[in-house]
Amino acid sequence: MSRLPGPTPLVMGVLNVTPDSFSDGGRFLDPADAIAHGEELVAAGADIVDIGGESTRPGATPVGTDEELRRVLPVVEALAASARVSIDTTKPPVAEAAIAAGATLVNDVSGTLWQTAAELGVGWVAMHRQGSPPDMQRKPSYGDVVSEVRRALLALLERASAAGVGEIWVDPGIGFGKTAAHNLALLAQLGGLVDTARAAGATGVLVGTSRKSFLGSFSEPQSTDMLATDERFEGSLATAVWAMTQGVGMIRVHDVQATRRAAALLAGPLGVGAPG
Repeated sequence: MSRLPGPTPLVMGVLNVTPDSFSDGGRFLDPADAIAHGEELVAAGADIVDIGGESTRPGATPVGTDEELRRVLPVVEALAASARVSIDTTKPPVAEAAIAAGATLVNDVSGTLWQTAAELGVGWVAMHRQGSPPDMQRKPSYGDVVSEVRRALLALLERASAAGVGEIWVDPGIGFGKTAAHNLALLAQLGGLVDTARAAGATGVLVGTSRKSFLGSFSEPQSTDMLATDERFEGSLATAVWAMTQGVGMIRVHDVQATRRAAALLAGPLGVGAPG
């Protein structure tokens, strides 16, 4: 059964102002290049541009607050004048400065910044993560990944709601302290998470699979070679479409235009809408 929230899910476009992000690291270090790319994402149909100045890929080295601020603030300020901007950070000072510059959503992979979002009156994305970037992919382990992730996200949702955050998205954290099998299990059970999150008062569920490494081993089933990052488009789009049909309200992607077109096709000519 289709579970699209309707009319179409939001599309969050990825803009990494970093030298070491797994997909586009180093491409948009110059603020002018980053701003131009952000404008391209909006023109392609992004509802939100998610700006990050610290890579959260497995094995990433932490970045100091001053450096992260230097990278993101000019970009946030420029893009917030004409588009909705999210700040992808785990640091309160970065979130606060980005909000002052115009960001209205905090995309928080650490699941710790609900108080900042509450105090400043902006939205918050709470993501589940086991471990931290330097070590999270060494030996991820769960008894039941679906129930454990769901329980953790509901706890974060409850804390944020109690603190007064009005817009709360929950994200199962595909690829953040999970094996490929864990990722697939979470994707298979997205519908249950959507129902539970809605019942608990969440704005919606956000999912990001775009170009992630687990797609490199499943998109070419007859090969033992891992697909390179720029060869994972089909897997990225397939999992985004699956997430849409399960009722996910926001998809975080690098390939905005294709995802927007797929969402419009599902909700329009194919007649896939929310269950009545």
